[in-house]
Amino acid sequence: MSSKDTFEIEDKYFAPFFVKQKISIEKGEGVYVWDEEGRRYLDFTAGWGVTCIGHANPVITDALVDQARKIIQNPNSGLTYSPARARLLSLLAGILPPNLTKVFFTNSGAETNDAAIKLARKVTGRAEVVSTYQSFHGRTISTASATGQAKNRDRYRPLMPNYRFVPYNDLEALERSLDESVAAVIIEPIQGEGGIRIPSDHYLTGVNDLCKKNGSLLIMDEIQTGFFRTGPAFITGACGVEVDFLTMAKGIAGGFPFGAFAMSEAVAEKLEIGDHGGTYCGNPLGCAVSYAVIKYLIDNNISENVEKMGQLALNRMNKWQTEYGDAVADVRGKGLLIMIEFMNEDVATKVKNECNANGLLVTQTQGIGIRIFPALNIRKDELEEGLHIMEDAIGSVVKNSVRS
Repeated sequence: MSSKDTFEIEDKYFAPFFVKQKISIEKGEGVYVWDEEGRRYLDFTAGWGVTCIGHANPVITDALVDQARKIIQNPNSGLTYSPARARLLSLLAGILPPNLTKVFFTNSGAETNDAAIKLARKVTGRAEVVSTYQSFHGRTISTASATGQAKNRDRYRPLMPNYRFVPYNDLEALERSLDESVAAVIIEPIQGEGGIRIPSDHYLTGVNDLCKKNGSLLIMDEIQTGFFRTGPAFITGACGVEVDFLTMAKGIAGGFPFGAFAMSEAVAEKLEIGDHGGTYCGNPLGCAVSYAVIKYLIDNNISENVEKMGQLALNRMNKWQTEYGDAVADVRGKGLLIMIEFMNEDVATKVKNECNANGLLVTQTQGIGIRIFPALNIRKDELEEGLHIMEDAIGSVVKNSVRS
């Protein structure tokens, strides 16, 4: 089958939820992927952040094959014990913030956030949940209702009630919004889909203090930032904030659909059998893959590589802001979660298209930006190759804009 055949079939039968690039990817290896005609692309999207140790990593394929030969799904699912699940729980206990002692596994980030919100309401007996503008927490009706972007929320009327929003990085606004009806605050330590918004140094600890003072629970959404994406295993642990729920997905299993939430002992003590569940809830196959991915991240000191490569990228990108000041408005990020903000959406789109045409896949975010989040084990030469393509793309767009 050719790319043309694939395009025709997907355009005819696949649900129309995406504006697709005319690229049909057949295989991948590391940070590279190939289309059906054999053209190679460098992937700076990591499948929206999930392929954290690259494409077709043998660590993942070996775990899949080895576990699939044993058992994929337990009889009675969560009602029976699983050595694969036990190994993963033990590994997670070593990298999670120490106050988070109980973990439950899910299938996706949206499902994870949905569960944390539901359980926070049950534990507190309160209904209201505070979120922030520009946040993104998922696409279920509950998590869409909790998302602080009108474009991702308001088309789904009627929304779930009992959500309120405050500006991100504004402790005074949060304090005004808190009262005895607020069950929880849900927040990203760095807003990802919202444009890589990094808060001030004391914002997260301030949020934590306000929640404790008000008797509200704090749900930290680390679905995009977790598992060494910004350097540390979790930003929550690095900044010393003791949250009530921490939600995880994306990098947890290197591209295999998987998620989890961790909660404190104090929260767990208020929950009962039957308060939550799920058909898969830590199936052996998902647990085996997740264990293999996380162990790889730990054993290979990926945290150090993320910090080095992230600094290299930011140092080079910051020069673009000076050299191409008419096009590049801002560069910001932490580790390998980076955003280049352009002066307008037209420039961002042209840069993205130019990158694609020259063999670099990037993600356009919030219209005006390009988000960079490659595999966490990317090498220096691979990173520099992508940065060179992007720099040339920006230069070409700027040069053509001057001509026109």
